[in-house]
Amino acid sequence: MQRLRCRGLGNALIVAALATTFGATTTYAATEKLVLISHAPDSDSWWNTIKNAIKQAGEDFNVSVDYRNPPNGDLADMARLIEQAAARHYDGVIASIADFSVLKKSMENVTAKKIALVTINSGSQQQSEELGALMHVGQPEYDAGKGAGEKAKAAGIKSFLCVNHYATNPSSFERCRGFADALGVDYKKATLDAGQDPTAIESKVSAYLRNNPGTQAVLALGPDSAAPSLRALQKMGLKGKTWFATFDLSEEVAKGIKDGSVQFAIDQQPYLQGYIPVAVLAIMKEYKTADVTTIQSRLKANPKFQARLAEYGLTPIYGPRHISSGPGYVTKDNLDKVLQYAGQYR
Repeated sequence: MQRLRCRGLGNALIVAALATTFGATTTYAATEKLVLISHAPDSDSWWNTIKNAIKQAGEDFNVSVDYRNPPNGDLADMARLIEQAAARHYDGVIASIADFSVLKKSMENVTAKKIALVTINSGSQQQSEELGALMHVGQPEYDAGKGAGEKAKAAGIKSFLCVNHYATNPSSFERCRGFADALGVDYKKATLDAGQDPTAIESKVSAYLRNNPGTQAVLALGPDSAAPSLRALQKMGLKGKTWFATFDLSEEVAKGIKDGSVQFAIDQQPYLQGYIPVAVLAIMKEYKTADVTTIQSRLKANPKFQARLAEYGLTPIYGPRHISSGPGYVTKDNLDKVLQYAGQYR
């Protein structure tokens, strides 16, 4: 992983802005106020795991964390929420880079005010650095898609349909592109802008498969598109016959993994995307440092964090600067462990 220059966070002004009057203790500042701003609409239940994570991280590190999101998933609304966070002078802001061009200005307003920024979920590590963020915590989307595609290729798959239920998020296409590159096909021709209505998704998937009967595999980009896609396959008599994989987990996906109709779920361990940024910002303020090596060292040594990892079966991937939450794969082999906490902490 290439380490690029950290813009705007490695200077004394940032450290001073985050400094408090207490000494170097292990008790975190109860007055610290953070906010996590996501791109998810209210209807997206996948983010409940991240909400649970920020709650537990707040408890473990004794900080207060707000959650904000655009109710309908409108990115212009998200940009306004980020601007409001900057105006309210939070101690730290956590946000997903759903669309770099739309959110760039508002996120730069945060770092311009010397407010620490950690990016999560959508977007790339390079984009995070360009915004002046301390680090990015998420799953490299292209790599995750390519890894899944390589598994499909090994199974003899040569063609696929990528069902994208959130095409308004440019990063989502990286998943499709990675999968397609692994197979050596054109991802644009294989990608379906399915929208977010379950009935419409099912109808669009059915229509695509009827028009492209040679399609060997279906890749869904999340539970919201996986469930209606599986219904479409079932009604067409193709469920269990068409190679199927999806990002993330749900009850329907878990049932599919159990009965063999779903090969695997690509697990980005969303809990880590909520917990780690809160912990990082708390450590940053407590120890008055923006040095990522020091912050990561303190995080790894924290017994409460390690206990959470052990309990939920989670494994972060530490880079020189950024922390990757995935990809991992949920298969029949590890499904029971994951299901124990599915929808809450996995």
